[in-house]
Amino acid sequence: MGTTDVPVLRATGVTKRFGHVEALRGASLEVRPGEVHALLGDNGAGKSTLVKMLSGVHTPDEGTIEIDGRTVRFGTPRDAQEAGVETVYQDLALASTLPPGDNVFLGRELLKPGLLGKLGFVDRPAMRRRAAEELATVGARVPSAVVPVSALSGGQKQAVAISRSLIWGRRLLIMDEPTAALGARQTHYVLELIKRVRDDRGMAILLISHSLPDVFEVADRVTVLRLGEDVMTAPIGDCTTESLLGAITGATTLGARKEAT
Repeated sequence: MGTTDVPVLRATGVTKRFGHVEALRGASLEVRPGEVHALLGDNGAGKSTLVKMLSGVHTPDEGTIEIDGRTVRFGTPRDAQEAGVETVYQDLALASTLPPGDNVFLGRELLKPGLLGKLGFVDRPAMRRRAAEELATVGARVPSAVVPVSALSGGQKQAVAISRSLIWGRRLLIMDEPTAALGARQTHYVLELIKRVRDDRGMAILLISHSLPDVFEVADRVTVLRLGEDVMTAPIGDCTTESLLGAITGATTLGARKEAT
């Protein structure tokens, strides 16, 4: 895990209202270089709203977001992507009829060199080579470069989505419930991918999950949201299932909510 003093991501005092509903109430979060940071919380805790703000879908009503110590304000998802933030949503946003390479470069296609590129011709062989290289770096395996992603397993689809994020993301990878609806074997495959991305690529990863076993397996630190507030941040080694469930449900007091520094 990275040790630099400047976090890749720092969200401070973030508030978001939707009419009379206050989805986030001064929530704060830090993700350090080279760590997997798990974000936990019950339904309605504010996780999705925070992720959408970090991804450029929503803007905060109050508070600040910093990337590498620089305050940013994302007006669109493209703004977040240009800052090096890539998000793998639970639905993966993959085009089922297209092969892995086309999906990796979907919306950011590589064009052929020279006149053909100026005329808008897409360089599909180059995209497939680059996608295959990226899949190989994370140890992912797909049966063919030309098979549509609809023919892939759940874990292989996650690998394609992760590889797409690694090509375009430079600073932070946000993963929203990456093992949801996967069986035990595919869950293990995806968790190994996450650890490899952290260890081999030094990527900062924000992992949103309801699965405490997944969190204990891959996370370095954890933050719990409850009713729109961050109520606990701690190294995973200092946590137990009981302490995390207590923070999620509100069964524990909030007196020791902040991580020791």
